[in-house]
Amino acid sequence: MTEDDKGPLHSLKILDFSTLLPGPYATLTMADLGADVLRVEAPNRPDLIRTLEPEDGYSSAAHSYLNRNKRCLSLDLKRPGAADLVKELVQEYDIVVEQFRPGVMSRLGIGYDELKAANPRLIYCSITGYGQTGPYRDRAGHDCNYLALAGIASYSGSKRTGPTASGFQIADVAGGSLHAVIAILAAVVERQKSGVGQAIDISMTDAAFALNAITGAGCLVSGRAEGFETHALTGGGFYGYYETSDGRYMSVGSLEPHFLSRLCEALDVPTSSSPGLSLSSDESAALRQSLRERFTNMTFDECRELFAGIDACVEPVLTVNEGASHPQMEARCMVTEVPAPDGKLQKQIANPIKFSRSSAAYRSTGKQPGEDNEQVLRELGKSKDEIDALTTDGVLG
Repeated sequence: MTEDDKGPLHSLKILDFSTLLPGPYATLTMADLGADVLRVEAPNRPDLIRTLEPEDGYSSAAHSYLNRNKRCLSLDLKRPGAADLVKELVQEYDIVVEQFRPGVMSRLGIGYDELKAANPRLIYCSITGYGQTGPYRDRAGHDCNYLALAGIASYSGSKRTGPTASGFQIADVAGGSLHAVIAILAAVVERQKSGVGQAIDISMTDAAFALNAITGAGCLVSGRAEGFETHALTGGGFYGYYETSDGRYMSVGSLEPHFLSRLCEALDVPTSSSPGLSLSSDESAALRQSLRERFTNMTFDECRELFAGIDACVEPVLTVNEGASHPQMEARCMVTEVPAPDGKLQKQIANPIKFSRSSAAYRSTGKQPGEDNEQVLRELGKSKDEIDALTTDGVLG
């Protein structure tokens, strides 16, 4: 196997204490790109992601996807001896990802200071709802709470319905997961020069606040609060989704003058020479109403056929399964097949990052708790008797 075949991150070894979505999605991204990720899962409190429907015969489909390419060690962190074992592991796995509330890992004897003493090169990434500092550091929360405090929910929705629940967890993934990956890789680059690691504090609320890229920038400069349908990109213009006669939807993003002209010509509605972002509120309202009337008099298939050959930033709203079989997704190989425990191949979403030389690899779906206990401890130099003793003492699940 060449260096390219191993993946661009094959030199990284990550000890992953996270559960559910933010941490696991971050380590999935790195595992796909070659990192050796070892999940540490409690034997008496399994990851709740395993319980989600639908199941795939081994676990939940979500677990099998989020934890592919990772090995799994079942370890009771509350047992005497567990902290010592983790300190041995960080001699090799010198990147840690954890998702407990602030202070929990330190109480278990495996906080950043304790593990840094065992390995000064350690990079220790903590992902929490509100961060390691501030009055909300110990407060519980979920994705909708982080989006609410970050201001995103205040303009994402409509005047009629109020805030709209997103179909995926924006703060968890775009906030927690992706910012964690960026931070870890930045710390790895810095470590190459300094020779030492550092702690990383990822707050999903902080990261969600930073995602207010266009609207937030304007709010801080103007002092004006954006609300529902007050901006062309937040429902205040014609940009958005339109229902067809059979209850499906089309997306319209024809903001530039040439795209707007093609849209209006295709639907035979009055147009303007101004860019979509520059239309007055009256012009936008009139255009939005004209588009609604035209789309509601056409079926979904008629709309798809009409715009298939028109480059106007108009696309059908597809289901995930329809998206997976779309020619663009197929051309980009966005669905892959991953070996399941029985040797059969399971369809999963592929890693979206494309390189000219390296590539993502798909070695296995998510493992069962403790499936790799013996192999991992053998790699640490533990004898069979030592492994048996750790199992008997309840350290290993």
